[in-house]
Amino acid sequence: MENKRIRVAITHGDTNGIGYELILKTFEAPEMLELCTPIVYGSPKAAAYHRKALNLETNFSIISSAEEAKDDRLNLLTTFDEEVKIELGQPSRESGEAALMALDRAMTDFRSGLYDVLVTAPVDKANVEADGFDFKGQTEYIQKCIGDGAEALTILLNERLRIGLLTDNRPFKDVIQAITTEKIQTKVRLFAGSLKRDFRISNPRIAVLSLNPGNEPGQEEKDIIAPAIGQLTEEGINAFGPYPADSFFGKGLYRSFDGVLAMYHDQGITPFMTLSVTDGVELTTGLPLVRTAPALGTGFGIAGKGVADESSFRTAIYDAIDICRNRASYDEPLGNPLKKLYHEKRDESDKVRFAIPKKHENTNKEKQQ
Repeated sequence: MENKRIRVAITHGDTNGIGYELILKTFEAPEMLELCTPIVYGSPKAAAYHRKALNLETNFSIISSAEEAKDDRLNLLTTFDEEVKIELGQPSRESGEAALMALDRAMTDFRSGLYDVLVTAPVDKANVEADGFDFKGQTEYIQKCIGDGAEALTILLNERLRIGLLTDNRPFKDVIQAITTEKIQTKVRLFAGSLKRDFRISNPRIAVLSLNPGNEPGQEEKDIIAPAIGQLTEEGINAFGPYPADSFFGKGLYRSFDGVLAMYHDQGITPFMTLSVTDGVELTTGLPLVRTAPALGTGFGIAGKGVADESSFRTAIYDAIDICRNRASYDEPLGNPLKKLYHEKRDESDKVRFAIPKKHENTNKEKQQ
């Protein structure tokens, strides 16, 4: 994996937003092509329109399938042949459909193993209609397509913070009912596994935020959150809390933890965006695919003006590549376990696997006597 050029799939997002500006600006730098092999899932006509409108000179090569992607070039895979009306800064059903077609093709290609990681440009979920599926966002769509029933976790990350969201993309009126002891345990386990596998933190510390403000715990803290933390601690997971969000971030307590689990979207996103000026990234973990995205919206208000900052998008690519390599190095020793000894074959547990055979144990006792 260390010597392999990572194949990065990139979906173009809403065609009336800043997706193509982020992509074209990122790959203006030739060193990006030394780092990875990008495959943009989108429309050559839309890309050419944005390039001209933004007065950019980034070149791309048009391909019809991911197998045709070449190193040292920006590969643009045509995901649909229809004309797309580009109205920069104007959200439309047509631009949302173009975003979904690119994402859907990327999901199909992932099942065929045609790329290593996925980076998604911003989409306005209000403009997307998915057949037979209430489109709540790209994360939920990816989870439905390739998750095989697995639970996913959104982690907001930068150089200073990793914030997991317990209830993402949910109206606040539905948040309280969605918070359960079982859900907290599931998400913290996912978070701990990601910190170990994706970030190579051997013994991560996770802070869990409270739902209610203030230092006096409410009913949810007493009956749901605290018991969940207690159970996780018994499992050997370093979970702490619950902490009131205001004092937790206000006093800088987050610096003492490897990850923070927020109860709802705004509780996590507000401090994150406050502490992340340009480098914020969203990671979807818990799925077989490494997926990242810039912590940005579609930027309709600035689309076509050439002022979008691509730093977050570039960082999303860096993070996806790093996590892909971290997973490979983490999984490698687990792929070739030691062969079982004869006395171990009837029991799969580690207790038996690493126990001293009885005859050796008796020998040791005789020596000690």
